Order: sequence, then structure tokens, then C-alpha cells
Amino acid sequence: MNQEQKCEVPCGIYTYEHHCRMGVDIHEIFVKKSRLRVVLSYIGIVFLLVNVSQPLLAKESLSLGSVWNITFAVLVAKCFQYKPVKKESVVIMPAFGVQVEIHFWSGRVDRRFVPIGKILKPLINECVTPVTCYWSLTLLLRDEEELLLVFQKSRPPVKMLVPVWKALCTLTNSEHLGPSIVDEPNSSEE
Repeated sequence: MNQEQKCEVPCGIYTYEHHCRMGVDIHEIFVKKSRLRVVLSYIGIVFLLVNVSQPLLAKESLSLGSVWNITFAVLVAKCFQYKPVKKESVVIMPAFGVQVEIHFWSGRVDRRFVPIGKILKPLINECVTPVTCYWSLTLLLRDEEELLLVFQKSRPPVKMLVPVWKALCTLTNSEHLGPSIVDEPNSSEE
């Protein structure tokens, strides 16, 4: 019973780890801390503050050029924004349910527990925005209008989401829909 299994898969800035301890299945995705990204985040904030305070300190009235300048500064600061997530994890307790955790570099931890009877089905979705495309793992819950996003801050690649999705399907006795599509996300469909 005290048997421990461990699996580690690195991919870019993410590292996926899987542990099995005493019947508890733990899936963790670590995000590497990039010093360049932190420095660029601070540069973006300074750039925003300079561009916002410059018209105010010059005692000029805000013109259309100032508004565009401030808007551009906000966009640059948003692009350079650093997301301080250290790791996200899913703890699967077969008799009880699933606990989703977000660990920040500051030490703060956000946890949410979902009882096993409340989970209808785990889903892998492809999310498309005007700027990017990414995969997400969600839990469809009973009696709730919203989906529970798993790994919502880190947005790891789909090959790291698939083992978690399969473990959640096993927990909820859900059928695997389209394993060939999930195993090969870059294949083109006809």
C-alpha cells in the first residue's frame, strides 16, 4: 500500500510530475520561473507609469495622442505581465473526490475540492482567442452553470493534460471519447 510511483516529463517551461501515494493520485505541472520574464514585467510596469504620468506632470490636457499613448502603454504592460504561478496540481482521491490546487511563488495556495458525486465528466477543450490557441482541461459539474477549469493559470500543452484527463475519466467511469484525436492533437481532420 505504501508503494510510490513517480513519472516526470519536461516540455519547454513546463514539467509534468505524476505521483501515486497510498491510493492518492497526484498530477502536478510546474512552471519554470524565468528571470527575463520577471525583468520584462517590471520594465512594462515602469513604461506604463512613465507614459501615464508624463501628460499629468506636464500639466497638459489629455489629447487624442495622449489617450493612444496610454492605451499602447497598457497593452505593452499587459503583454509583459508576469504570472507568478509555481505549480498547479490535481489530487485525485478515489473514495472522496478531486482537489485542484494553484501554488504561487509568493507562497499563497488556492485550493478547491470537488466531491466525486458532483463530477459528471472531464473534458479537454481547445480554446481559441483572437491572439492565441491553447488546450484546457475542465470538469463538467452537476447542478452548476460554470465549468471548473483545471490548470487554468499555467495553460500547459495537451500532452501533459491527457494523462490527467484519463485518470479523471477512470475516476468518474466516463468513456474515453476519441482517443486518437487526443493522442495526436496536431493531426489534421478531414
